[in-house]
Amino acid sequence: MAKDNSNIFIIAELSANHNNDFELTVRTIEEMAKAGADAVKVQTYRPESLTLDLNEGYFAPKTEGLWKGYTPWELYKEAAMPYDWQPKLKIIAEKLGMQFFSSPFDKEAVDFLESMGNPIYKIASFEITDIPLIEYAASKGKPMIISTGVAEQEDIKLAVDACREVGNNDITLLKCTSNYPAEVKDANLMTIPHLKSTFNVKVGLSDHTMGSIAPIVSVALGATVIEKHFVLDRSLGGPDASFSMEPQEFKAMVEGVRNAEKSLGNITYEVSENNKHRRRSLFVTEDLEPGEAISSKNVRSIRPGYGIHPKELPNIMGKRTKVKIAKGEALKWEYLD
Repeated sequence: MAKDNSNIFIIAELSANHNNDFELTVRTIEEMAKAGADAVKVQTYRPESLTLDLNEGYFAPKTEGLWKGYTPWELYKEAAMPYDWQPKLKIIAEKLGMQFFSSPFDKEAVDFLESMGNPIYKIASFEITDIPLIEYAASKGKPMIISTGVAEQEDIKLAVDACREVGNNDITLLKCTSNYPAEVKDANLMTIPHLKSTFNVKVGLSDHTMGSIAPIVSVALGATVIEKHFVLDRSLGGPDASFSMEPQEFKAMVEGVRNAEKSLGNITYEVSENNKHRRRSLFVTEDLEPGEAISSKNVRSIRPGYGIHPKELPNIMGKRTKVKIAKGEALKWEYLD
C-alpha cells in the first residue's frame, strides 16, 4: 500500500477538517500529497448514522471538553462530509498518487463507498462494538483497519472474529488513545507488539498526540500503518483542528517515520573488512630475533586488527620466533615455531 518501497503506510486523516468548504478540502489533499502521505482517509456518515436529534439526556449539549456546547447531532452535522464530494475527492487524491478511502458508520455508508470503489475500510474506535457493521464492511473483501481506542481485549477479539467469520483475514489493528489531544505518557505503545502476537494481525498506530515521537517509536515496535489527523492550518478552527498536524509538521513526521524504518534494516552480524581491521590484535612491541620467546613484554593486544586474534595470547606465551620481527609488526602464526 505504501509508496517508495516502504512497508509503512502513512494515512492523512481529513476527518472534520474539511470545514464544509470543498475548495479548502482540495487544497488540503494537495498538501497531504506534498507532505508524503500514502493515503487520504475521510469519514462517511450523516448525523443519523451516529446519534438522535435530541437536546436532552444522553443527547444534551456537552458540558466540557473540546466540543463543549454542542449536542452530538450538531457536532456530527457540522463535521460530516457531503457524500457528493467523496467520489470527486477520490479522483483528485488518486491523480496525486494517493489512495482515498473512508470510515463508514452504517451499512448505507458501506454501500455508498462500494459504489465508488472504496479500496480499504477503516472502523473508527467508537464503532468497534458494532459487530454487524464490521461484518458487513469486512464481507466486501477489502483490507480492514480497526482502531482500538475504546476497546478492551474482548472487544478487539469480537471485531477480529467478525472479519474472519466472513472470510476476511486482511486485518490491521491500530493502537489508539482516544483523547483529543492525547498525552505521550498515555500512548502505551508497547501494546502494539502485544496486539500483533495476541491476534495474529498486522498492527499500527492511530495517533492523537502532538508531535512525531509516538509514530516514530511505533515503527520500531512493528507498526506498518500510521494514521494522523491533517489540517491545512490549525487557525482555521473546526472540531478536529486543535489536535491535527499542519503540512510541515506532517512532512517532518513522514521523514522521521521513513528514516526510522530504514534504521531497522535487517538482522545481520556481518562486519565489513575495513571494520574488522579496526579491532584489536596481537602486535610485537620490541624487536625480536629468531629463537626469542614470546612474552608479555614483547607482544601486546592493541589496534589495529591485522595480527593474531587476542584470544590466542595465552597460547603463544613461550613460543619461539622463526624469523626476525621488528617492533610494530602484526604478529602472524607463520612467524612462530
